[in-house]
Amino acid sequence: MNTFNWTAGYPSQRSPLFARNVVSTSHPLAAQAGLRVLQAGGNAVDAAIAAAACMTVVEPCSNGLGSDAFCILWDGRQLHGLNASGPAPAAWTPSFFEGQVMPRRGWGSVTVPGAVGGWRALSERFGRLPFADLMQPAIEIAERGYAVPPIVQGKWAMAAALHEITSQPGFARAFLPRGRAPAIGERFCFPDAARSLRLIAETRGEAFYSGEIAAALARFARDTGGALTEADLAGYQPEWVTPLAQDFAGHTLHEIPPNGQGIAAQMALGLLACTQHADHHVDSPEAQHLMVEAMKLAFADVYRFVAEPHAMAVSPAQLLDPGYLAERARLIDPARAQVFGAGNPIKGGTIYLTAADETGMMVSFIQSNYMGFGSGLVLPGYGVSLQNRGHCFTLEPGHANQVAPGKRPFHTIIPAFLTQSGAPVMSFGVMGGNMQPQGHLQTLVRMLCHGQNPQAACDAPRWRFNEGLSINVERHMPAATVEGLRARGHEIGDIHDSYQDFGAGQFIWRLGDPAVDGYVAASDPRRDGAAVGW
Repeated sequence: MNTFNWTAGYPSQRSPLFARNVVSTSHPLAAQAGLRVLQAGGNAVDAAIAAAACMTVVEPCSNGLGSDAFCILWDGRQLHGLNASGPAPAAWTPSFFEGQVMPRRGWGSVTVPGAVGGWRALSERFGRLPFADLMQPAIEIAERGYAVPPIVQGKWAMAAALHEITSQPGFARAFLPRGRAPAIGERFCFPDAARSLRLIAETRGEAFYSGEIAAALARFARDTGGALTEADLAGYQPEWVTPLAQDFAGHTLHEIPPNGQGIAAQMALGLLACTQHADHHVDSPEAQHLMVEAMKLAFADVYRFVAEPHAMAVSPAQLLDPGYLAERARLIDPARAQVFGAGNPIKGGTIYLTAADETGMMVSFIQSNYMGFGSGLVLPGYGVSLQNRGHCFTLEPGHANQVAPGKRPFHTIIPAFLTQSGAPVMSFGVMGGNMQPQGHLQTLVRMLCHGQNPQAACDAPRWRFNEGLSINVERHMPAATVEGLRARGHEIGDIHDSYQDFGAGQFIWRLGDPAVDGYVAASDPRRDGAAVGW
């Protein structure tokens, strides 16, 4: 068991949760749905799927039935990775977007949704309960409605003020039922989503890709200017992958390999390990500066090289090569913030949830519509809100992430998993666009190098790198630290984003034998969520 400081912490209304069966999500109703499934004899995979289905209803500003998803899970013996992100429609050649930039909203941003396929794949391989049972809590909530909580309401209201979202076909009918966003505590019902969830339950997801929902999606696209077809949907399959590994502070961080950005967190940790960061107090400007600079170096390479694996000119192994990371780390100046370009490694709006059970199964799961309500498109009568992951493609000729038919775009959502000497330690994630690897870096350093318990590490003030020298810091970061960062040349400004902020994490740390000692879980106070267990 890791020796945590259980008394020190930061301002928060939450305490760590200890239990042998745990679910942690950013919405309490989804966490309780997962717990309900565990109590009915399900395992951690069943709980994660049930919670994920509920999240599409209770946090629609972040995800929906048209989301993508990724998962890393420990089955009791080994790690498995699942990439349930979808490819571009067959019509999306570079010439399809000639004279444009990649659209932020609407059909030009919609790739094939992968989340439902991911649920099915997880259930078929690792689930214990019937798939239909896992959809039942979400169906009930969608039909009966729920009172909208404060943080979800705030993000919903911000989106409702953006014409680029509210003007999309189907959005107002689904998410502005009274001509506006729901108020805090106001009941929101989503019967259209309940209809789709029933079809998904009855067909084990088949209706979404080759049945009634697929036909309706293709017809909706034809009628409103989209390129998505029934063939695009029918051809979709999620991919089982081997997670990448990066050692740090006596542990190993595992991330899904590209087309995702998880490797950014691994590179940043590898870079940070080449500095003297641990010699400084974690909240000091010296330590925070080194973390920011390591993250910037990692992003410089990731944004240049990472895409679908077959399109990358470099391999993940080259990006994680210890010699290359040590070479790049020498660029970090402890006294000055810098703008970094990519190196040369060639030699020669998201929800995150986690669940764990007393058998030892641990699940790290993430799904997203991307930029707050995604594309803004919602399938009338079915409540399928579609992601806008296509916006992550580039139209730059020759770039690894250039749009192409059937190609998956660069992805921001990244579940994570921590092991030690091959044994499971923690399933965790921090949602929030490019904040995700930054959140992985900051929370892991706090836990592994400074002994902060998961809830304290979750509560602690964060920074967020944007581009160039620009960063944001949370209001409760110590004033001396903020001034120390500014003195080193960091440009600290306000966030101007209708959805993203400093991320939101969920953490489950294994304490020993799960059947005896159980786990400790944390849930981020930056969202409405909860960690629950029994």
